[in-house]
Amino acid sequence: MAKREIRLFGDPVLRTVCTEITEIDAGVHAMVADLCETVDEPGHAGLASTQIGYTQRAFSLHIDGQIEYVLNPELVEVSGEPQLTGEGCLSVPGLWFDVLRYPYAKVRGIDLQGNEISVEGEGLKAQALQHECDHLDGKLYISRLEREARGEAMRQIRTADWF
Repeated sequence: MAKREIRLFGDPVLRTVCTEITEIDAGVHAMVADLCETVDEPGHAGLASTQIGYTQRAFSLHIDGQIEYVLNPELVEVSGEPQLTGEGCLSVPGLWFDVLRYPYAKVRGIDLQGNEISVEGEGLKAQALQHECDHLDGKLYISRLEREARGEAMRQIRTADWF
């Protein structure tokens, strides 16, 4: 459909807990098209529906040149020893902080035909799966930062040219 503007920190939609998709209609198809087209940019690893103004539970990924989407994703498995991993977010541009993430993650959901699907991965893909599920629960990655790092993130946000 169209590349959408990314919602930035401070936009209330980013704190929204997304609703489950109960009917796959033209609006859901349009949302998935918007998610996939908007994530198809260099440096974009994932995009949650709230980041482009939707409040239904969906996200897209763009990792290793492959674009995927999941409707009603649910984080069903994580494993390995959590590691501090450098992370950023399109909704908080210019910030980069270490966040504790599991090295493996698996998400279960459905596709546009209503078929159950699962997406799993290690490394960047695992990180993206966890990050996007957080978005759909109304959480930004900066909420996972240790107190001191969260304070620094907020200082950087207050002085950012986009805020």
